Amino acid sequence: MAISKKVHDFMERASWIRKMFEEGIRLKQEFGADNVFDLSLGNPVAEPPQEVVDALIAAARDETPGNHRYMPNAGYEATRRAVAESLTEECKVSLSADDIVMVCGAAGGLNITLKTLLDPGDEVIVFAPYFVEYLFYADNHGGQTVAVNTRDDFSIDLESFRNAVTSKTKAVIINSPNNPTGVVYSRKSLEGLADALREKSRDIGRAIYLISDDPYKKIVFDGLETPNVLELYENSIYITSASKDLAVPGERIGHVAVHPQAEDAAKVMAGLIFCNRVLGFVNAPALFQRVVAQVQHAAVDVEPYRWRRDWLYKELTGIGYELVKPQGAFYFFPKSPIADEVEFARMLAEHKVLVVPGAGFGTPGYFRISTCFPDRVIEGALPGLAAAYREALDK
Repeated sequence: MAISKKVHDFMERASWIRKMFEEGIRLKQEFGADNVFDLSLGNPVAEPPQEVVDALIAAARDETPGNHRYMPNAGYEATRRAVAESLTEECKVSLSADDIVMVCGAAGGLNITLKTLLDPGDEVIVFAPYFVEYLFYADNHGGQTVAVNTRDDFSIDLESFRNAVTSKTKAVIINSPNNPTGVVYSRKSLEGLADALREKSRDIGRAIYLISDDPYKKIVFDGLETPNVLELYENSIYITSASKDLAVPGERIGHVAVHPQAEDAAKVMAGLIFCNRVLGFVNAPALFQRVVAQVQHAAVDVEPYRWRRDWLYKELTGIGYELVKPQGAFYFFPKSPIADEVEFARMLAEHKVLVVPGAGFGTPGYFRISTCFPDRVIEGALPGLAAAYREALDK
């Protein structure tokens, strides 16, 4: 085999989204793109806010010598300072540019963080359902993931978490609003998690780091709060990107912030900067570092996402689907009407509706719908969602 067995096996485990994407291409070729309703991808169709466009034009027109050269691996100091000031205002923890590393999106941030923290065999706890790439990011750097099930409403089960911690636990990754459920972890829940982490850190004699992967943090509904972990837990690392809240996923820009009171914070920061270089990222894109420095308080309009959430929730529950109402992001995670959600996804595909089976997120029996599409795509999918549901009940 030309490729490694590990990569081959990982590709099979991570293949659901890819399979749905390929099935979508086949169906569109056969029936026409307007007759296939692909709800499998989380690729925003919203355009960036005007502030971002204006900042991008200004940055591109800036002919100051050196604008496109290497800079420190952590990123431009002015950008890191702007990010630190924004985070200080948000979480009431005093951060400086020295606590920030600019990165190639949240994925880049997660990889440099895990490479910095993990020794071979160290464990990283994730809460199911989870973003499947966490498993591969941890493995990239010798770690092993331990999945902890959440409650029926997809909130954190602290008892299950405590039982999952071992002497090998090095870090915990959370994602709120969550992909794939859209659930927001409440302040009370996160405070409970922080207390449990302090307790377990004392038990094993070293810090367990809490890594918060928060690209959907500004896409939240109904006035809900999305607390920043830097406010709640000292040994925390906050990672985000502009992909979703500024609608620029293709630009690969984000940042990592380390709590200044974290255990070995200076060494962690030095490790992040080193890993940013040796993993091949080198530095975050220069042009968009200059852009985000100017638009720290900009965000896409969440009202279309909220309206679509309410509309689709009413339609799905009217059909008969069981689901937790999303509180943020742009996903739904309904329960499959039959136990085998993979088979149900195939039934939906027969009606030209593409979704992702829950097994791809560590939670069989459910499936993910993405709503970041034009309304006509979602509206076009509803007859197929209804027909497949009725067929499932007849099985």
